[in-house]
This record gives sequence, C-alpha cells and structure tokens, in this order.
Amino acid sequence: MVSEDKGMRPSMAVNLGGIQMRNPVNTASGAFGFGWQFEGFYDVGATLGAITCKGVSAEPWEGNPAPRMCEVTSGILNSVGLANPGVAGMLAKSGEYLQGLEAAGCRVIVQAVGHSVEEYVAAVERLEELAPWASAVEMNISCPNIARGGKLVGGTPEDAAEVVRAVRPRVSRPLLVKMGPVRVPEIARACEAEGADALSLINTVNAMSIDVHTRRSRLSRPTGGLSGPAIHPIAVRMVWEAANAVRIPVNGIGGVATWQDAAEMILAGATSVTVGTANLYDPVAARDVAAGLEAWVAEQGVADVNELIGAVEC
Repeated sequence: MVSEDKGMRPSMAVNLGGIQMRNPVNTASGAFGFGWQFEGFYDVGATLGAITCKGVSAEPWEGNPAPRMCEVTSGILNSVGLANPGVAGMLAKSGEYLQGLEAAGCRVIVQAVGHSVEEYVAAVERLEELAPWASAVEMNISCPNIARGGKLVGGTPEDAAEVVRAVRPRVSRPLLVKMGPVRVPEIARACEAEGADALSLINTVNAMSIDVHTRRSRLSRPTGGLSGPAIHPIAVRMVWEAANAVRIPVNGIGGVATWQDAAEMILAGATSVTVGTANLYDPVAARDVAAGLEAWVAEQGVADVNELIGAVEC
C-alpha cells in the first residue's frame, strides 16, 4: 500500500514501555480470543505487533448469566462478567500457540483480572510462574471490587495506586495498566508513580439498553460495558489527556475499526493502538489497520511512525 515514489518503507516499530513491537497494532482483550481463532483469516504472527489475551484470574470464573451481549447503535454492550478458564486453563489450550506467536515476532501480552488486590496478586503470580515467555503483563483495573460495594478496583487514584503497588514487585516484565474511562489524568499519574511501564485506555463505557416490549434490560444485568465506534471520540480525548499527563507510553483503545481511527489515536499521543470490537464483525480489521497505518505514515512524509506520536496540533 506504500506508493513506490515514497522510496523506502517507513519504520513502524514502536516501544510500548519495554515491549518491542514490529508495528503499533495490538488487539483487545476479550475481542480476539487467544489469536488462534483468527488464523483462518490471516497470519497473525507475521502481521500484528502484539495481541492482548483475554483476561484471566488465578482460578476459573463462570462470569455472568446470559444474555451477556447485545448490539446497540454503533457498538456492543457486554456484561460477560470476566468469565475465563483461569491461568492454567488458558495455557493448557492456547499456551503452545501463544509461544509460537512470540517466536514469530508478535508480542504476547497476558492480562490479569481480579475483584480485589489479593486476586490480582494471585493472578499475576500464576502468570509469572506459568507464562514466563510472554512479553508483558497487563492489569485490568476496571473490574468491580466486590469487597468495596462493586466500584471499580482502580476507580480512584488511591485505589489504582494500591493495586499497582501490590503487583509491581511481583512482575518481572513490563507492566501495563488498563484504565477505565474515569478521572484519567489523575489515575494515569497514580499508576505511573507506582511503577507502571505503560497505560492502556480506555476500557468500555458503562451504558444501558432496554427492551421496550418486555421492559427489561437487554442484558442479564441492568447495565453493561459499551464498546465500538460509539466510544471512539471519547477514547481519543482520554488518550490525549493521559499522554499529556504522564511520561510513560499509552496504548490507545476504543472504537478503532479503521486505519484512520488508529491514526487519530497516534496523533493524540498513543504509542500503540488496539483493535477490539471491530474484530467481531470484521475478522481482518486488525490486519487492514496495520496496512493502512503504514501507508499513512509514508503519505505523511516521515521515515518513522514515532515521529507522528502526539503530533496533533491543537
């Protein structure tokens, strides 16, 4: 896709907090499975910069009852409830494939989830023990803290700092923190202060959809997380806020479906970009984003994608 008159192809390599990625394109936890589900569409290991695995806890979780997902205008609502097979279960089914991705140059980011600080610690300790080959560990601090009334584990700077402080000494690799769409500059600075190597944002936006015939929620719970194109402008703004609040890199997530969406994230300050919901309706979305981004960088007349990070002119 890079025109011949541009000469050499631009460098697309980025460093996301110690994760050396061949290009800036990552995939979102929960929306790309463990990668092998998409091998029938393209060569994942040869194409993407990284994938982020579905979040896992130390032990398996059943998650919420059905219905867990529904379509809404320009997006999807989900209330999966962090259902997962646990660290050992995930690795038993997908570990060999994921190690193959690493060997092929596609970085693997494993994600830990929890409802309390103790559960995060247990999950990352299991990941350190059983998946030492992964490039990085990401903590999803947007999970509900059951012990504290269901509020987000990392919903305040103090709470975010507490969980990062507890986990950081137990992780020997780059540590990413996936933030919710709340108090972004403050929480970003709190995570950085406690040793996070990079930030991933945003997670889904809390939303609601009602069946007007039954007068009931279209999910098994009243609310769920909204993802997809509907949240993209919100995500771009929050990535820009985070990138201007901290010195560590930012991984931009939220409604990235095209290379233009990804380019917006980079201009706003994202070092890497993550394709999520788009994978569910267009299984080659991440591949096309990677190709389109390279063409865009060449079109911009720069030799290196890093020259465009944070280059928005406000």
